[in-house]
Amino acid sequence: MRNWFPLALMLAAPAAASPTLQKAPEAPVTATAFPGAQGWAATTQGGRGGRIIRVTNLNSDGPGSLKAAIEAKGPRIVVFEVGGVIDMGLKGWDITEPYLTIAGQTAPSPGITLIRGGFDVKTHDVILRHIRIRTGVDGQAKRSGWEVDALSTVGAYNVIVDHCTMTWALDENLSASGPRFTGETVAEWRKGTSHNITFSYNLLAEGLADASHPKGEHSKGSLIHDNATGILIYRNVYAHNVERSPLLKGGVHAAVVNNLIYDPGKRAVHYNLMALEWAGYPYQQGELSAVGNVMRGGPSTDEGLPFLMLGGDGDLRYHGRDNIAVDKMGKPLPMFGRYGETRAKLIEAKTPVIWPKGLPVLPSRDVETHVLANAGARPWDRDAHDIRVLFFVAEGRGEIIDDEKEVGGYPKMKETRAPFVEAEWNLDTMEPKSGRYPGQKRPIQESLSERDRAMRN
Repeated sequence: MRNWFPLALMLAAPAAASPTLQKAPEAPVTATAFPGAQGWAATTQGGRGGRIIRVTNLNSDGPGSLKAAIEAKGPRIVVFEVGGVIDMGLKGWDITEPYLTIAGQTAPSPGITLIRGGFDVKTHDVILRHIRIRTGVDGQAKRSGWEVDALSTVGAYNVIVDHCTMTWALDENLSASGPRFTGETVAEWRKGTSHNITFSYNLLAEGLADASHPKGEHSKGSLIHDNATGILIYRNVYAHNVERSPLLKGGVHAAVVNNLIYDPGKRAVHYNLMALEWAGYPYQQGELSAVGNVMRGGPSTDEGLPFLMLGGDGDLRYHGRDNIAVDKMGKPLPMFGRYGETRAKLIEAKTPVIWPKGLPVLPSRDVETHVLANAGARPWDRDAHDIRVLFFVAEGRGEIIDDEKEVGGYPKMKETRAPFVEAEWNLDTMEPKSGRYPGQKRPIQESLSERDRAMRN
């Protein structure tokens, strides 16, 4: 994985992962999906070895569209000969055909941004990189029922979502979900829901609070649903979400490593096995390793908010190490708290309780600099909203919002075009052979106004 910023420290030794459950024809399964891929999904096949499908327009469907490429059958690598905004028309798209790589890094500047919609991944062996999804309420009435996630895996496995941006979701920005109790045994439950999932280097920000979700307030970062297993949440930025940064439900086995959580409202990391949802089923112990994370309070953060909170009735076996939690003034915050007086226990362990092999870990003091430089879609070619959010995180600014219009609304980008030249790319990893990506000109820097630019020159 490439460093986008000279000051960023990068440890990128590939991780070994558990074998994929199915193999695409004539494709290797031992190599990592791309340089720096980590976790139990590190060797996810994606579309490797399949045909190249070119996205040639920004239409919501039809020939040459992203939707048509997603719905195509067989192993496939989706590349882009167009850049700009795709309007999903207040719809969610399902990804149901396996062996898919969506390579947003191939698009000409300004890249691909999807608005007014979201994705559900309902299959296996999917790699999604360098895409922006900005869902938004789009004027829908409060409590009216528009409640789409920006992206969620639903009973999926062997999935990597890497270097993407998800903002303004009406439910979660990025989640791993599915049925809780498919089958007769615990092993079958785990196999039936999302498992072997990596969420890495994503920007997950500004979930909309008082908007169109039928339950009311719903500014949420990530939900990792009951019994999801082999979940790695790695080097993401969570910013301005009321809760779920992330929430791990009953029986989840996950590692949360080197994330920056800024301005959480009422909860940051939390675990909750809800008795009402597990009625008649034996409780399963959750397992969580949280290492090298940073939580910083902001303008929207409750006073005294702990890094980890325990709710519900199930026990959590927990290993926490080298985590930092401070308020907006830099004063230490508690590492643990509760939001329910139940018999649920926090069972602390001295060594990781669940851990992917070979995972590189940054010291927590290096995390903020590193992820602010590297997280989100196309960090070499960021759009104005990503720059705004990340610089506000760095400066201790911003807040939880109810409507995308509060921060400028949907982006307006001119359509751009450039041919995809296969010879310029490593088709196994979808990395450019030159080491430079479309639109990459210089290291990440602040977006200046004309007046500021004139003064500094």
